[in-house]
Amino acid sequence: MRLGINLGYWGAGMDGDNLAVAQEADRLGYDVCWAAEAYGSDAPTVLSWVAAQTESIDVGSAIMQIPARQPAMTAMTAATLDSLSGGRFRLGLGVSGPQVSEGWYGVKFDKPLARTREYVEIVRKAMSRERLSYEGQHWTLPLPDGPGKPIKLTVHPQREHIPLYIAAIGPKNLEQTGEIADGALLIFPSAEHLEETAVKFLRAGREKAGRTMEGFDVCPTLPLALGDDINGLADMFRPYTALYVGGMGSRGQNFYNQLAQRMGYEKEAAEIQDKYLSGDKSGAAAAVPHQLIDQTALLGPVERIADRMQAYAAAGVTTLTLAPAGFTLDERIAALRAGTDALERSGLA
Repeated sequence: MRLGINLGYWGAGMDGDNLAVAQEADRLGYDVCWAAEAYGSDAPTVLSWVAAQTESIDVGSAIMQIPARQPAMTAMTAATLDSLSGGRFRLGLGVSGPQVSEGWYGVKFDKPLARTREYVEIVRKAMSRERLSYEGQHWTLPLPDGPGKPIKLTVHPQREHIPLYIAAIGPKNLEQTGEIADGALLIFPSAEHLEETAVKFLRAGREKAGRTMEGFDVCPTLPLALGDDINGLADMFRPYTALYVGGMGSRGQNFYNQLAQRMGYEKEAAEIQDKYLSGDKSGAAAAVPHQLIDQTALLGPVERIADRMQAYAAAGVTTLTLAPAGFTLDERIAALRAGTDALERSGLA
């Protein structure tokens, strides 16, 4: 099992610290450094900044939002980043959610599975440097009855095949991800529930495409906090968990809330959402079960983290992406180093 690092969003006054974390991860031998985007910092700019100041760690988008860019633009960006980084770029894609897609980008959040499939097909075709023509439900290239013509990408990516990941939560999205992608980006993963909530659907998609799970990268992100007070460490992530389970999306369309329900927290997920959407964010955080946080984060001393890593590897994880927590840069660096120590102790390195 390999380790990754997720820097999340930038522009919150900690950019220098984030770069230092990425550089330390590079020095420690982490496999990949991911950056996110929502409606603030964009992923490609951050990744180019990190790639220019690191040596060997891969850089990946987790995610580049599908409604934010035309697929040919995404192919251009991926090819450019792969070339400039010396073949170290990984393309992570996702549909975002209805509030961001429609409120920020003005793109209807309809038929996300079909849109994702077409998007991936166009991106792959463009990155392969074929002349780009496509006829689908959502995109037609070139436009008919106009001056457009099939065009070929002029930039040569460093590699013939840039790894493509999809952020997936729901069963149908997970199955399609297994079918059309090289890896899956997962959030709130529980080792105890990973087979039933994710891996079995990914496997079904791979089988649909005539493939096995061999070579497919199962890549969940987990917060990591180092220390002996497990309850206190878990409390650090109460607002984070409440935000996603309670407030990320609408009452009827919150993918994270639905995931918590599939993990057995139906009543708790409903309470968290009710409190959050009514404006009681502190009450929503207090309603998050300790076990839910402990199952979806790496908490404790190195020995405990090593045991949890073994559980994730046994559940099918191939790249474990860490989001090291801490109030200072030194604490985040210490958590990052604990990750490599735990991996060595687990025997999975």
